[in-house]
Amino acid sequence: MTDNLYSLTYSSTAAVPFDDGDLARLLESSRVANVGTDLSGLLLYRGGRFLQVLEGPETAVRDAIDRIGRDPRHRDLRILVSEQIEERRFADWTMGYEPIGAPTAPPPAGFRDSFDDLDSGDETLTARALAELALWFRARSVVTQRHVG
Repeated sequence: MTDNLYSLTYSSTAAVPFDDGDLARLLESSRVANVGTDLSGLLLYRGGRFLQVLEGPETAVRDAIDRIGRDPRHRDLRILVSEQIEERRFADWTMGYEPIGAPTAPPPAGFRDSFDDLDSGDETLTARALAELALWFRARSVVTQRHVG
């Protein structure tokens, strides 16, 4: 039996603040685990909050979220979106990662913060915010690769 391709997006709060070293270790262990289970995805971190997209065989995705739910480094885990998918959105990344700086000044009038929209409780707004963050990450990754290479 083959597993269907599945995507799950969750948010959680770090039980204690993560510094750059903590995040690097978390990312490295995630990448190692994901290669072994055929998972890909995206991890964003800002102000003590995680947003992660996991995609791959449904059984592997569900096992990963169960493991994350038991991880004492996470609390207030909320599944935002879970769905069958036809193709991966993050096939090139065992776990793409980007720290997002927290705003230091009030936003201009009319500004919408996609990361904050994830807590809206409105499924349409949450889906739009996830799409915007995924697009932001992909665009940023392309720009970074051009400047590095």
